[in-house]
Amino acid sequence: MKISVELTLLPLNDEFKTSIKEFIVQLRTLGFKVLENPMSTQVYGEYDALMPALQAAIKTSFEREEAVVLNLKIIKGDRSGYVPNF
Repeated sequence: MKISVELTLLPLNDEFKTSIKEFIVQLRTLGFKVLENPMSTQVYGEYDALMPALQAAIKTSFEREEAVVLNLKIIKGDRSGYVPNF
């Protein structure tokens, strides 16, 4: 089953830009389609492969940070080709 995942990492420190960039770079190495915008990062792939990879990436990020928030949304289906029609 294909899924679309939106992630927003919010490190609670003064070096938040570096932490966010490191997280996105790590997501890019997972082998899935990754799209970024100024507000979040989207990752697209098969559920059974993507979820364990994300779990490991999130754990690594959490271990690096003293305080961090992660917003995560999961949508069933590959929405990477979505184009608004309005």
